Amino acid sequence: MRTLISNPTIVSDGRRFRGSIVINDGKIVEILEGDALPHAACDNIIEATGMYLIPGVIDDHVHFREPGLTEKATMATESRAAAAGGVTSFMEMPNTNPQTTTLKALKEKYAIAARDSVINYSFYFGATNTNCGSFAKLNPQKVCGIKLFMGSSTGNMLVDRLSELEKIFQEAKRINIPVAVHCEDGSVISRNAKAVRESEGEDPDVRFHPVIRSEEACYKSTESAIGLARKYGTRLHIMHISTAKELTLLQPADKENITTEATPAHLTFCDADYARLGTRIKCNPAIKSIDDRNALRRAVKEGGIDLIGTDHAPHRLEDKLGGALKAASGMPSIQFSLLTMLRLADEGALTLEDIVEKMCHAPARIFDIDRRGHIAKGYHADFVLLKPGAVTTVTPETIISKCGWSPFEGESFGWSVEQTWVNGECVYKEGAINEEIRGKALKFRR
Repeated sequence: MRTLISNPTIVSDGRRFRGSIVINDGKIVEILEGDALPHAACDNIIEATGMYLIPGVIDDHVHFREPGLTEKATMATESRAAAAGGVTSFMEMPNTNPQTTTLKALKEKYAIAARDSVINYSFYFGATNTNCGSFAKLNPQKVCGIKLFMGSSTGNMLVDRLSELEKIFQEAKRINIPVAVHCEDGSVISRNAKAVRESEGEDPDVRFHPVIRSEEACYKSTESAIGLARKYGTRLHIMHISTAKELTLLQPADKENITTEATPAHLTFCDADYARLGTRIKCNPAIKSIDDRNALRRAVKEGGIDLIGTDHAPHRLEDKLGGALKAASGMPSIQFSLLTMLRLADEGALTLEDIVEKMCHAPARIFDIDRRGHIAKGYHADFVLLKPGAVTTVTPETIISKCGWSPFEGESFGWSVEQTWVNGECVYKEGAINEEIRGKALKFRR
């Protein structure tokens, strides 16, 4: 069935123009500019005058918690929250229960996603001190990346032996799968935690979280990861950069092999917000100073940060009780990530073209995703229709994530996600999910 999306403003590949697109068999088959008409009749016409059409957001960094932590979230609930936020594809992290550190666990995740996810999906394989030998059995066309916790992790996924780190970087290079790293140095964190406990007690206030998980902890670990990537020529993706100092480590020559991510949380909040939001914004790495936040914003604008991924990490509110050491780290964000970035555009920090580059084009390019992330002929019809000037207010009733809360509760955004399309089908429209739709496994051109 040929479907015409008529008369939106299309934003893709640095261009913004009024036009239309035609979809057939899940693909974009025509891109029309101005008042140009389709080459053949269309069976279905969607009127989109006054809306913006952008590629679907590709979120390279999510924790959907399944299997084993389904009291917090499931692939069913979080993929629906993602669709409501304009996200059409996700790449999910391995620190679940069981951890995705075996081929069996990886296969089981793909089966759950095929059954339950309303958007497209892929999964990271988790590196440990002992499983590097399994990498050769991974399919580079199916697995988005190898996730490596350098110096700090949830569970027992910490890899801190230099000999194993070197093997991981060498083997990832050999099989042509990127290494995605969480960089915080455990020895620095332990030393800081000991000092803060001595002065503030066993569970210090959450405002000490960035003191414990400090700039030094991030810088030292990121420096180590970059050194290994340079040594072995491995594709490295540094996740959730949180400090201005880390940005100084990268050289222009690194861009071919080393890329960087920032999260909406680190681009939105700073340490002054702990007084207002408490542990709701406690995440690892910690949200730091306003100078760090502003440096990250500049880096997104100027190219020092390559993409924006959420690190969507839902917890039950009871898990967030406590302070800097006892409250769980992580927050739900995927449903409102695009709206959050659009608000930064309204404030002049970014443009809509910047957002499309960092949330749509860059993930597709960095991970070599096949025919997604752009409004282009022959590409999968993953896109979002946005309505400017339509106020979206975050209330408990609007939150789809299973955890049922958001650090943005009570806030309003000057845009709305009107429709989200996945593989040529409308999965989300004006508050409703089409439960008949299922996403597809992402394919990588490697």
